[in-house]
Amino acid sequence: MKTLILNCGSSSIKYQFIETRTRIVLAKGSVERIGMRAAILNQERHDGDKVKITGEVVDHQVGVEYILAILLSKNHGVIENKSEIEAVGHRVVHGGEKFTGSVMIDADVMAGLTECIDLAPLHNPPNIKGIQACQRLMPNVPMVGVFDTAFHHTLPDYAYLYGLPYIVYKRHGIRRYGFHGSSHLYVSQRAAVLMDTPITKLKMITCHLGNGSSMAAISGGKSIDTTMGFTPVEGLLMGTRCGDVDPAAILHVMVREELTSGETNAMMNKHSGLYGISGSSSDMREIIEEMEDGNQRSETAFNIFCYRIKKYIGAYAAALGGLDAVVFTGGIGENAPQVREKSLAGLEFIGIELDSGLNNRSSQSERAIHSENSKTAIIIIPTNEELVIALDTEKMVQKVAK
Repeated sequence: MKTLILNCGSSSIKYQFIETRTRIVLAKGSVERIGMRAAILNQERHDGDKVKITGEVVDHQVGVEYILAILLSKNHGVIENKSEIEAVGHRVVHGGEKFTGSVMIDADVMAGLTECIDLAPLHNPPNIKGIQACQRLMPNVPMVGVFDTAFHHTLPDYAYLYGLPYIVYKRHGIRRYGFHGSSHLYVSQRAAVLMDTPITKLKMITCHLGNGSSMAAISGGKSIDTTMGFTPVEGLLMGTRCGDVDPAAILHVMVREELTSGETNAMMNKHSGLYGISGSSSDMREIIEEMEDGNQRSETAFNIFCYRIKKYIGAYAAALGGLDAVVFTGGIGENAPQVREKSLAGLEFIGIELDSGLNNRSSQSERAIHSENSKTAIIIIPTNEELVIALDTEKMVQKVAK
């Protein structure tokens, strides 16, 4: 099934056009700077053909129009007619408690997505705009919503509830939801394949480390805990997000600095994390370069990042009651051996032993990096959230067709 996968942000659309039967990515690209001057479309075709187009993209509908035009282009396209697009899969960040799995998008679902805006005011509105644009441009093409939060719906109540009055949860849905679900699902399933063991028999910790970072404790293929919570701010230190912090400290800063709720939200989401600690960069590559040049604040940011990963590995190993594998994915997880080494140092007592040579070997492929003596597998797996969305979309469409 030829499936168009869309990931709509506030000013961008990332896309892949996938043939699910062969799992070939026929084309992939992005539209950046939507609503700003000189928007840019970049596309790479499966045969290596690349194209970059600059134009005026005033909203998400025009962005989708650009994507369809380039897919149909005589020189750079991969289809001859729009009817070749058999389905569209939309990444939706927050499904709340309403959507615990992928769904065919209809009027009732759209109403439900609107109800979830309060839970993800930065993410869900552009997701909805992308869906609406596709509905107008491709009214007869089946569309599926695949939710970042869905994989974590298996968390038990003692893992997802906060120590706030229970009525706050019942009235406002304040609880841990978790994110990066498609990524945690994909790499955990791939790890089971690489280990030649049924996933139902495995206990693993998956580490999705990038500008946004999260970890998950996965038992028998099901998420039982995860670091991100009600929003993607909780948990690990991230590029510009603070991660775990005493909520009373935030209230204290709000009073002392006379910050509004919007200003406080911006502080936690855009001015904290690696950037806030180092004062210079949110990019781990630059943090490591500066650290190696003797920059103390960059070293501190690096150490906080790695320490929190290490702390959660210990906590999740206890929650799981054992550990068979630790999986690294995401831009940092896949490409920063220094982070993997620092985060795993000293964990030999729970059976985690890294092979330094394998860890430092440059490669873009799936690979194990644990020593021969390690009781726990340590695996690097490049994530493929788009494939998860494409396969879920295919499954939903075929289910309805029966």
